[in-house]
Amino acid sequence: MSDAIRVLLVDDQELVRYGFRLVLEADPRLVVVGEAADGVQAVGAVARLRPDVVLMDARMPGLDGVEATRRITETAADTRVLMLTTYDLDEIAFGALEAGAVGFLLKDTRPEQLVAAILAVHAGDAVVSPRITAKLIGIAAPRLGTRAEPKQSHPALDTLSAREREIFTLIGAGRTNGEIAEALHLSESTVKTHVGRVLSKLELRDRVQAVIRAYELAIANQ
Repeated sequence: MSDAIRVLLVDDQELVRYGFRLVLEADPRLVVVGEAADGVQAVGAVARLRPDVVLMDARMPGLDGVEATRRITETAADTRVLMLTTYDLDEIAFGALEAGAVGFLLKDTRPEQLVAAILAVHAGDAVVSPRITAKLIGIAAPRLGTRAEPKQSHPALDTLSAREREIFTLIGAGRTNGEIAEALHLSESTVKTHVGRVLSKLELRDRVQAVIRAYELAIANQ
């Protein structure tokens, strides 16, 4: 399909790449345009193939997923990097998010969740598995200092409407757009609009940064 989402698979294990290819090519909305076994190959493949989404392994020999992600996001702004790892969360994965990855999932994610994540990041969303959101915050916490009391009057929050504050809090709790829509009885399109405004007003790149910012302002999980 000419309008299918173009995906590049990056993993040092051939069997893992083969499994991902079988899952993704079973969905007509996706097409695997190439594979890479390390970060150097990944950077080169992105330059040649210009995929829409890269499924990036966190740990690889040679150039790892963090540096590969950084180089890709610096040279191919339209390509979205989705990080995959067998670990719950570690510094290398967090570093990849800082380097510009727009999502983080575990390799044992169910096939339908993986496909949904690719569709979401291609649509401009960011994906962080709720299962690892708390661990993401735990790694971010030492960088942000001791958590303070909720800062309800913080200048950054004063730019948000009451509804946007609600949505920001739910983003900080790791909720997806669909879950936020259900919780607040809104349509997903309305939630997406609000999320965009929240990110813009707080000068955040994506949901990953929003989760960390919510922790910094001590408003998540109040």
